[in-house]
Amino acid sequence: MQTIRQPAVAGTFYPADSRRLHALIQSYLQQADPSGPLPKAIIAPHAGYIYSGPIAASVYARLLQGRSLIRQVVLMGPSHRVGFNGIATTSADAFNTPLGNIPIDRKALEKILDLSFVHVLDQAHSREHSLEVHLPFLQEVFADFSLVPLVAGDATPSEVGEVLERLWGDQATLIVVSSDLSHYHDYDTARQIDAATSHAIEALKLEDIDYESACGRIPINGLLYAARKHRLHAKTVDLRNSGDTAGPQDRVVGYGAYVFA
Repeated sequence: MQTIRQPAVAGTFYPADSRRLHALIQSYLQQADPSGPLPKAIIAPHAGYIYSGPIAASVYARLLQGRSLIRQVVLMGPSHRVGFNGIATTSADAFNTPLGNIPIDRKALEKILDLSFVHVLDQAHSREHSLEVHLPFLQEVFADFSLVPLVAGDATPSEVGEVLERLWGDQATLIVVSSDLSHYHDYDTARQIDAATSHAIEALKLEDIDYESACGRIPINGLLYAARKHRLHAKTVDLRNSGDTAGPQDRVVGYGAYVFA
């Protein structure tokens, strides 16, 4: 019998009704610019769609050209609910959303399970939204793909980089890092912090990204570590915050979308 990880935030972060969810994501994608080279990796936010959906769509639209090419997605986000050292994989056979099941690539996960800091830890996945909110976007963009879901706990850039290196693959493999940016500053302060973070990402300066910069700083820094090795170039596609989309401006969360090619 298959073990399926059920959605934890359907109906709160995004619509639980499949038709509404499909229509919403398509509306976001249609408003975004799809031009530019197909990226090897992206960074995109993971808040409720009303807040960060348009920013996420700005980078997912760039992936539409790879609809038939990309067959595997390595998705890594930070842990918000469970504290642990290293990186957590899953024992599930599939992750479910209102749009259907996504198969887990067990063979890919076997490539990293011998690393001492990689663990099968379903508790880290069961209620975690940082991966889940990306799944419907991926389902809308790609025709058919398998998923390698990873939640980052306390890990070093080199540890994350080693995991990504083992899973790097060819053009058929996409790396997705999930992260929001600064949290709960006023609008102008957030814009300053997030601009500095975007500059650091574009310069691949992982040493300039800290706790204040992004909740997903650990997977971001690991991606920057890997991007240096592979000589990728990073570009900011969109940079806004909740004060620009659906929230007040006295206490905002920052959202950035980035491509690596």
